[in-house]
Amino acid sequence: MEVLTKLLADGLMVPIGMIAVYALFWRVPKQHRYDRYTYVLMAGVSSYFLAKIIGALWQPTAMRPFEQLGVAAGASSLNNPGFPSDHALFAMFLTLAVWYVSRDNRLAISMFVLTLIVCVGRVMALVHTPLDVTGGIVIACVGAFWYIVGNRIERNSLAQKAKR
Repeated sequence: MEVLTKLLADGLMVPIGMIAVYALFWRVPKQHRYDRYTYVLMAGVSSYFLAKIIGALWQPTAMRPFEQLGVAAGASSLNNPGFPSDHALFAMFLTLAVWYVSRDNRLAISMFVLTLIVCVGRVMALVHTPLDVTGGIVIACVGAFWYIVGNRIERNSLAQKAKR
């Protein structure tokens, strides 16, 4: 059971990353690469800084679940209280980035399912609470605001070209 928990909590980050690399490099139309990569970068930086600011200002508990129970962590963890979950944040960020750049719903839904499994694995491994992983997902979604901006700019640009 320990191996399965570690695989779910940490190991699935590898296929999530591999799918993201594939989508970001081979599924983006060439004429849109610069713009879409710019918004992905802004979403990632925004999400990360927002997570660090929120984590510095508010921690629901001072100890992680495995520390509270006096057992060993079932997966990798940093020496901090754990809110928000970096694994959940990064996996959700990559999922949203793939959806934005590739516009491939099947790929994005597959990554979202893997992201949810990672989140469940992090809770099963006792390195995060459900609130920690939910916080990571929500913060990644807030950072995805840049994709809305990018879509609006892209639509306006296409509308202006159509008028010419």
